[in-house]
Amino acid sequence: MTNARAEQALPLPEVLRPWIAGISTVSAVGPPEEAFVHLPDTGTKVVLRVAVTGHRDILAVGPRVRASYHDGKALASCVELRLAPGTARPLLGIPAASLVGRVVPLGELPGGTARRLDRELRWLSPEETVTHLADVLPERLTATADRARSELVRAGADAMSVRFGHVPGQVSEVARELAVSERQLRNLFAEGVGLSPKHYARINRVRAVLTHATTAPWAELAAATGYYDQSHMTSDFRALMGVPPRSYVTGRLPAATPCQANPRP
Repeated sequence: MTNARAEQALPLPEVLRPWIAGISTVSAVGPPEEAFVHLPDTGTKVVLRVAVTGHRDILAVGPRVRASYHDGKALASCVELRLAPGTARPLLGIPAASLVGRVVPLGELPGGTARRLDRELRWLSPEETVTHLADVLPERLTATADRARSELVRAGADAMSVRFGHVPGQVSEVARELAVSERQLRNLFAEGVGLSPKHYARINRVRAVLTHATTAPWAELAAATGYYDQSHMTSDFRALMGVPPRSYVTGRLPAATPCQANPRP
């Protein structure tokens, strides 16, 4: 399946790298009736959205634990700021776990930095947005963030990430590598990522399957991404994507639903 969206990464200034994992523009392409999918996602984002009517809003989007399928009628152009693990509380004023499965107007969050950015970014172009963030964000977040804790969250997220040919160890092994208890690691993930370490790895694994679904045999792909076997991969993929892998890549998808124009928690 091909999303009816075009995404382009913007250059990320070095000063933003401790806080922002990536910045991209996303725009609608193709006919409005063409369906698109929101994939399961481990990240928390700030999305500056321009609706087809020209209305602008800024949203905090939490981790998404399952795929959702939508028609293209309400597609908007966006600038997406993907937050680095550990950035949610200093920027948004709440732990990442509070945003799982939610889309919340940025200005309604408790963080003072979030409310200021809601006012400052609303009418900026993508390029102006990047420049403004580079000017103000490091100073504001440095004053409120626990850098050592944030770095520990990022190290844990990297250790639990699944890449083709790289499978993370058990949670106990990762905790030992980071010199924390398993309970501490779970708490770090809940606050800084929003998911448990196992669920984080599970979503990573399914996304790795999506990335390589058309380039590797199913059995080889299952082994390379850490599944017990192809049956285990199919079951996990179906649970998160709503259909088995073969159905997804051949376009046999769940029924699309309208995308909410004004999402609320």
